[in-house]
Amino acid sequence: MPVAGLGTRLLPLTRAVPKEMLAIVDRPVVQYVIEELARDGMRSVLLVTGRGKQAIEDHLDLERGGSPEILYTRQPRPLGLGDALRHARSFAGAEAVAVALGDSIIDPPAPGQAGIVSRLAAAYEYSSASAAVAVAEVPHDDVERYGIVTVAGAAETMDVTAVAEKPDPGEVASRLAVAARYVLGPDVFAALERVQPDNRGEVQLTAALSAVIAGGGRVVAVALGRGERRHDVGTVEGYCATFVDHALRDPRFGATLRARAATLVAQDDSS
Repeated sequence: MPVAGLGTRLLPLTRAVPKEMLAIVDRPVVQYVIEELARDGMRSVLLVTGRGKQAIEDHLDLERGGSPEILYTRQPRPLGLGDALRHARSFAGAEAVAVALGDSIIDPPAPGQAGIVSRLAAAYEYSSASAAVAVAEVPHDDVERYGIVTVAGAAETMDVTAVAEKPDPGEVASRLAVAARYVLGPDVFAALERVQPDNRGEVQLTAALSAVIAGGGRVVAVALGRGERRHDVGTVEGYCATFVDHALRDPRFGATLRARAATLVAQDDSS
């Protein structure tokens, strides 16, 4: 799990607090992600941390005991997601690993449905793929914020034909954004070692996935299912929306908060 980003889009909120430690109701973002991975059967989770992230380790030391096992490695400088994953290569070894971005919460699926990480792992195995990525459709204006994939077919598991990192919306026909969850095999980690930094000096995972596809490897996409909404806390608006959404749905006090919100909206409408 990469958690080494600087959170610059959330400044000044993240000046002293890692974005992964921002509270969503009663626990930080990173804890939601680890709980999701535990539900999907992950027994060990490696966090790729960086400068100023000690609070994450302190919280997880106190909060968790048992499964999953929490391990750490360090990315000395924040040089992109691909570079962060390079630091996890020895953890992955010759096996496929799940990757969950530490600043994105995925709501649990509908009852009786496997989680997205479990479904990605299954798609990776039966497709004999080099990688499997979760995807979700985003509005036209949000395309430039995400990695965007072009796919062939409309089956539950789709073949990815192209990947673009934060493209101009006018340059791509697809609106399928990578949704912060992956299963990556050894071919991707090998490609990451060959990827050159982009014009911002960052190593991009999308560049490695593109290289795998160009070399004849297979990358597949699995869409988020019913109920599996992605909450991206990487911006102030996204963080506020995520907090409000979770608070209003909380079984302990959601009803009270919804009534309070309705009162505030009615007051605004009448003013």
